[in-house]
Amino acid sequence: MSSNTTLEQNQPMRLSYGLAAINKGDRLVPWAFDRRGLRSDDIAVKIQFCGVCHSDLHAIRGNSRFPLVPGHEMVGEVTEIGADVTKFQVGDAVVVGNIVDSCGKCPPCKSHEEPYCREFPTTTYDGIDRHDGSITRGGFSNEYVVKTDFVYHLPANLDPASVAPLVCAGVTTWSPLRHWHIGPGMTVGIVGIGGLGHIAIKFAHALGAHVVAFTTSEQKFAAALDLGADEAILSTDAELMAAQKYRFDFILDTVSNPHLLDPYLLALNLDGTLCCLGIPARMEFTPVLLTMGRRRLTSSGSAGTRETQEMLDFCSQHNISADVEVIAAADIDDGFDRLERGDVRYRLVIDMATLNPPAQE
Repeated sequence: MSSNTTLEQNQPMRLSYGLAAINKGDRLVPWAFDRRGLRSDDIAVKIQFCGVCHSDLHAIRGNSRFPLVPGHEMVGEVTEIGADVTKFQVGDAVVVGNIVDSCGKCPPCKSHEEPYCREFPTTTYDGIDRHDGSITRGGFSNEYVVKTDFVYHLPANLDPASVAPLVCAGVTTWSPLRHWHIGPGMTVGIVGIGGLGHIAIKFAHALGAHVVAFTTSEQKFAAALDLGADEAILSTDAELMAAQKYRFDFILDTVSNPHLLDPYLLALNLDGTLCCLGIPARMEFTPVLLTMGRRRLTSSGSAGTRETQEMLDFCSQHNISADVEVIAAADIDDGFDRLERGDVRYRLVIDMATLNPPAQE
């Protein structure tokens, strides 16, 4: 079939291949599998780059459905389109993120807040297709078939590999910054200078806030300033942290390891907000500190389709993208090891052109 063919609904399954954990905790190996055929509102995307996220590592080691093909930060090229598709053409450069469908009927979905779908959104991998009940397979693969409502045009002026993490790490930090109206005249703290934190610093700076980065490493001070922070503070210095009391309008905490939240709650001004994105296994804080300043402790999920498009437009306008290291598909397990050690600045992205099909048996 020609790649330029407009396809009808209910096409036969497509043979794909990718990197999979066959069982829980396994290293990734090449694996062939079936993807669904294109429906009338689908496109097929040849994946060129796919980001590597902490959630991929957690999924491989967690209670997922195996075999598991991870990957939910994709940049690629449209190779085929469904019969009703008008938003995209063959050859378009596109971006696909961590959600690929939702019920479309509940209030959050109608407001384009699909991550909060009351029937739960369909995730890019290890989700259940809402039409045929099949398990979704992720972007560590040669291609992806996806509903066009959850696909975005690649900003023309940005490097494709550096855009991939924007549709996970980017939208996850963009959404709370926009929801709490971060802008000029506000003092904003960013806790952690990693995959999420480094993009959050760029966003908060471009939105016009005074940005303060909190880190446990003095070696990261210069990097934080280069990313756009106005100040960097060593969070392990108790005296210095105590001096931050009543200073911040908003603090975005991107750290996933358990840590005491009290110093950050004390740093909030009246009606200040501490938004924890890392969601550690346990949250350690003194509840009475919330009453001492009418402070808020909250969190946020990913972004819906409207906010994702808004973020991509903002990134294009302000020349913002992730700082990435591109790796070969064969190096993914080493990449996961580095990710676990914190030895990545700041996101890994797989060059999917290096992906080889599994050997014929």
